[in-house]
Amino acid sequence: MKYIHVDAKKSLIFDQTAIPEIAADECLIKVKAIGVNRADLLQREGKYPAPAGESTVLGLEVSGEISKCGEAVDKNHLGKQWQLGDKAFALVAGGGYAEYVKVKAAQLFCLPEPFTFEQGAACAEVFLTAYQSLFTIAKLKENNSVLIHAGASGVGSAAIQLAKAHKCQVTATVGSELKEQACLTIGADSAINYQETDFVSWSKNNLPSGYDVIIDVVSGEYLTKNINVAALDGHIITLSMLGGRYCAKIDVAKLLAKRLTLSASTLRNRSDEYKAQLVADFIRDFYTDLVNGRIKPIIDSIYPWEQAEQAHTKMTNNENIGKLVLLVS
Repeated sequence: MKYIHVDAKKSLIFDQTAIPEIAADECLIKVKAIGVNRADLLQREGKYPAPAGESTVLGLEVSGEISKCGEAVDKNHLGKQWQLGDKAFALVAGGGYAEYVKVKAAQLFCLPEPFTFEQGAACAEVFLTAYQSLFTIAKLKENNSVLIHAGASGVGSAAIQLAKAHKCQVTATVGSELKEQACLTIGADSAINYQETDFVSWSKNNLPSGYDVIIDVVSGEYLTKNINVAALDGHIITLSMLGGRYCAKIDVAKLLAKRLTLSASTLRNRSDEYKAQLVADFIRDFYTDLVNGRIKPIIDSIYPWEQAEQAHTKMTNNENIGKLVLLVS
């Protein structure tokens, strides 16, 4: 099969490799579309290797058609047996930038009837990451106040929608006026352009009680700022460190006074059992909303997979609002 390989110069080139062999509880997916994630960029640079035993090929989410089922594959979440040709989307631990990828059947979603493959490829990583952060980790409650950094990103746009569906007050931070408007259109109650406005000062003036949940992909010195605007018994969840690995000063007294919880999480290296449960929980709580359009993937651009380099460049430059998707020819 054809796949996108990272060569010694860290360039993206097409190459050939064997079609993956599936286990009894897995399905083989003929890939139609691929979601691009910042993790792909990090892995390409040698900074985010695939978990042990997983494919070293780039790509964490796909949509496509089932081309083979293992003998132990059970029914799907609609109560029907998975069949060859069924349309599905999924989060994978690696191997997505290829014509075929294997997936644990328990981690598959049925592609909703009105969805394109491109929409399916823009769902799994962002919605599962946002859902895990808000509900599995932070135990989000109705009417909580939520701060989402990088609100116009894929995960940010998904988190805004999930929090609003749970009747929460949502504030997003962004880096441009265009992204500010995008977050408001998606459903955020407020959007702060950090290029023009300090989100700590804004929050102190507009939400003095603070945020119950803060989703942060920036980290670095943002940790101190997040502590400053967190509410009593607030929860800060760190998902990435775009702003740096270290924070120079942390006021432990504020942590204690506010009884804050700090969590850090990744999804890629979780166990198959954990991911299967996360998928089942999301399906229980939000799959119907996905089908009826109450929540939806936000797609910035769709590229033929021959233009993966352009997609990576756009993400590197932080120019996207929502997801970037590669269409497999």
